[in-house]
Amino acid sequence: MKKDRFFIGLFLLFSSVIVLFLMVPLGKLFVSVGVIRISETIVQAEVYESILLTLRTACYAVLFVAVTGIPLAYLIARYEFWGKSLLESLLDIPVMVPHTAAGVALLVAFNGGYVGDFLEQVGLGFIDTTTGIMAAMMFLSAPFLINGAKEGFRKVDPKLERVARTLGASQMQTFWSVSLPNARGDIINGALMMWSRALGEFGAVVIIAYHPMVAPVLIYDRFNNYGLSYSAPVAAAMILVSVLLFLVVRGVNNRAG
Repeated sequence: MKKDRFFIGLFLLFSSVIVLFLMVPLGKLFVSVGVIRISETIVQAEVYESILLTLRTACYAVLFVAVTGIPLAYLIARYEFWGKSLLESLLDIPVMVPHTAAGVALLVAFNGGYVGDFLEQVGLGFIDTTTGIMAAMMFLSAPFLINGAKEGFRKVDPKLERVARTLGASQMQTFWSVSLPNARGDIINGALMMWSRALGEFGAVVIIAYHPMVAPVLIYDRFNNYGLSYSAPVAAAMILVSVLLFLVVRGVNNRAG
């Protein structure tokens, strides 16, 4: 029993260190800025437009990756094919790439050339546009959703899918009625992680689109030009909005689960 108490006490000590490390800066930020200053800042046109642009673009990025990445995650989870391990490794690379390097890579790929000209012709210009912002967000955060969906599908018992097929359901019907609902929790958690990561993206975004300003760029701009006292309220407002939305979606998902 004494050994058990020592074990638990030691782990509680280590746990408290990391919890304090993660929470103290956020708490200190909110306390130092104050509720009144945050409320005054968030109603400024430049600030709330920047926050709305960040939230909206991050949602578009998640929706695009959900449509394209969930099918990919299902194929990886359910089928064996040549190069599968290599593909899984390649999909994780964006998480490890320096964000400024990712911005440069996106510029090389989509600014100018045949692809860039095509995007311009269809009204999806890349530089200083929401398209460029969305691309930067997707490139660096898509692995979170894809990996979440992949793990979710792997947890679904293939026997359930086979039963649905023997009862006459097509493969698409089985996917929509069996596979997707059973993997929903992991998919939503992956989408939340992707959305959260996209909200905070700065390095790649600032290279592609300084304007229109998403919240991280606005925070940097104010800090660079006016100092900490002007950037801290914007940072606090953005964190507050993001955390509230995150908690609401996570709570709804947990209740539904």
